[in-house]
Amino acid sequence: MWQRFKRAMRSFAGFFVSSIEDPELILEQNIRDLNDQVPKMNESIAMVRANVTLLEKENMKYQQDVRELTAKVKAAIQAGRDDLAGTYATKLQGEKEALARNQAQLDIAKQAYEKALNVKKAFMREKDRKTQEAMNAVRDARRAKWQAKVADTMESFTVAGVDSTHDEMLRKVQEKTAINEARMQMALESVDHQAAAIEEEAEKIQGDELVKQFKMEMGLMDSPAPVSDVGAGPEKTIGKKVEIK
Repeated sequence: MWQRFKRAMRSFAGFFVSSIEDPELILEQNIRDLNDQVPKMNESIAMVRANVTLLEKENMKYQQDVRELTAKVKAAIQAGRDDLAGTYATKLQGEKEALARNQAQLDIAKQAYEKALNVKKAFMREKDRKTQEAMNAVRDARRAKWQAKVADTMESFTVAGVDSTHDEMLRKVQEKTAINEARMQMALESVDHQAAAIEEEAEKIQGDELVKQFKMEMGLMDSPAPVSDVGAGPEKTIGKKVEIK
């Protein structure tokens, strides 16, 4: 039971950490951390270099002491002062031993300084590589966020924008057009075309008669004969012969 509780707590903690982690911010912080390590590394290298410089100065002092004591030993021997020569020789031996120890420390310090410089070079190369990778990742993350915003905007247009009403509006316009066309067809079918043609022909005849009247008034044509005179001819009799006197 306790193991299950611990697993549940670890899973909850992992979920909480992953939910608040922002890779972009973490990468930017990593870049700052790498840059912050450069001054600390330079300080450490400077301390190593200072140790080398100090040992070099001590080495030069020991060498100078060895030369001076060697000269004193030779001078005492030439002067017949073996006692002084022995004293100087003892000091000379101590200085030579100190010089040897100092030279060994100097060699180690120089090696440490060279290693420190190599470590710095390797660190700077790795820092530059990781910095470049982090910057590229940050740019990709920002580009991905921008693309996500564009996608959200386009999806909002597609779902709740024009596309959601486009088909519906087309259908409504088509329905209205069909209804109006049907009404127009019904109106045209309800008109009495034959009566309209008769009226049109009557108007034409009336117009022709008016033209004829104007022509007669203007003397451009003769007046028509009376109806009673039209067709009058010799009287005909049937079955009877008129006698001529």
